[in-house]
This record gives sequence, C-alpha cells and structure tokens, in this order.
Amino acid sequence: MTTYGLLIFDGVEELDFVGPWEVLTNSAILRDAGDRAVLISGSSDQLRPVVCNKGMRVVPDHTLADHPPLDVLLVPGGPGVTRAVTDPALIGWVGRVAADARWVTSVCTGVLLLHEAGPARGRRVATHHSCEDALEAQGEVTVVRDARYVVDGSLVTSQGVSAGIDMALWLVGRLYGRDHARAVRRHIQYDPAPPYLADEPLG
Repeated sequence: MTTYGLLIFDGVEELDFVGPWEVLTNSAILRDAGDRAVLISGSSDQLRPVVCNKGMRVVPDHTLADHPPLDVLLVPGGPGVTRAVTDPALIGWVGRVAADARWVTSVCTGVLLLHEAGPARGRRVATHHSCEDALEAQGEVTVVRDARYVVDGSLVTSQGVSAGIDMALWLVGRLYGRDHARAVRRHIQYDPAPPYLADEPLG
C-alpha cells in the first residue's frame, strides 16, 4: 500500500496538484491494493477550504499535524509559494516529512519549498521556466532547463503545471512498472506528444 501526500496552500496552482492527483488516484484504482492520495493543508491548522491561484476552493483531508505516514510527498507550486516559503512551521514540516518519505516530488515552483527545507539542495532539479534563474541564483542547486522532469535519487522535480502529469506517470511506472503506467495513461486518456516517455527520465 502506498500513501501519497499532496501539500496544498492558499495560492497553489490548481493543475500542479490536480494533474498528479488524477494520475495517482487512477493508479490506486487500477491496482486495487489500498493505495491512497490525501490532501494536506499547509495554510492553516484548520481544515478550512484552501483557495487556489485561480479561485478553486479545495477542502483538505488533513493538517500538518494529523496526516498518516507518507510514502510519497508532492509539493506543488503557484503564487502562494512566495508566502509559504517564509512560513517556518511549514518549512520545518516539509524537511521532516521528506526525510522519512520514500519519494519526494515537486511541480513547478514547489521546488522552492524543497530548496528552503533542504531536500533539493545539492541536487539536480526542474522548475517552471520563469523561476529557473531565480532558483539557480539561490545556489546549492543545479537547474536543468530542458527536461519536463528530473530524477535525482529519490527526488523527482518537474517543470510547470502540466509537466506534473508526466512526472507522476514516471513515478507510478517506477513504483509499479511501465505497463501499469501505460495503463494509467490510457485510463485517463492522456495523449501527450510525443507519447508517454516515462521509460527513462529526460534529464
């Protein structure tokens, strides 16, 4: 059984977590082995709706204090990262959870939280094209600019928005095999051009 924890916070980019959520939950459906994905609020200790970048309101499943142990942590991006990256409680939580998780992942500018918390330091990473220079200027990181997603050990980071879908497909392929990942891709009728490339990371 695999538990995926997707962090959400005010100002999060919707597709950064909804795209991977679609992949991970459909993977769970096809496997029928008790896998689950949960949404964890980083914006409050209350289970109030999180207001996303474009106005979507999402009710989280857990707070930072009451979630189950996570096998996979996913940190999305969006304008809300600017505020989230200055929250000591959230940064401390990311660092602690990442240390225990089997896989740590990010989409878009979510990698800034991973950099601040530590897991992305000294690693090769991807992020949204608009953030590449700023992230590189922070130091202690190698920004890969020509890859939808980058795998560095147990850290998997992706470029912006839709790239998170490709990253999540790679991850379920790594966890449960390429045929499973292709079945998930077919199930969600995702038809990227070029076709599914999760056999090997691009960077």
